[in-house]
Amino acid sequence: MRLSEIKNILTSLEDVNFILPDNTIVPVHYHVTEVGQITKNFIDCGGTVRKENKVNFQLWEANDTDHRVKAQKLLKIIALSEKALNIEDAEVEVEYQTNTIGKYDVEFNGKNFELMATKTDCLAKDNCGTPKQKLNLVELGNEKTTCCSSGTSCC
Repeated sequence: MRLSEIKNILTSLEDVNFILPDNTIVPVHYHVTEVGQITKNFIDCGGTVRKENKVNFQLWEANDTDHRVKAQKLLKIIALSEKALNIEDAEVEVEYQTNTIGKYDVEFNGKNFELMATKTDCLAKDNCGTPKQKLNLVELGNEKTTCCSSGTSCC
């Protein structure tokens, strides 16, 4: 979800709630400790130089259980960040502490922001030697065939 989409949603909300991928609700007394832009310059395993820009929200919870971040307050924090840091309209990722600092994509379910688990991936599958999965088209319709059946190449 892009920053502009989040800002648009916030204009119609009062409370800003986040739900983790396991459906746990981030405690309502969280703080937004950072809003920033992260630029990642890197080279993938296939040798392609890449650049990625994301807007980052960092959520943190303290012992002040009466604290609440309202939508208008978050909009003010975003506006200040856009002005001070010249943040662009990029995809938003949210950092939140669980066992380690987790990075999540964001979606909106009509009421709450859902934090979506992110995963690593190879960006150069055609270039780096990642084995390609071969499918036997004859067996695709055979429901009795499992991934590791003899004659398949997926295992």
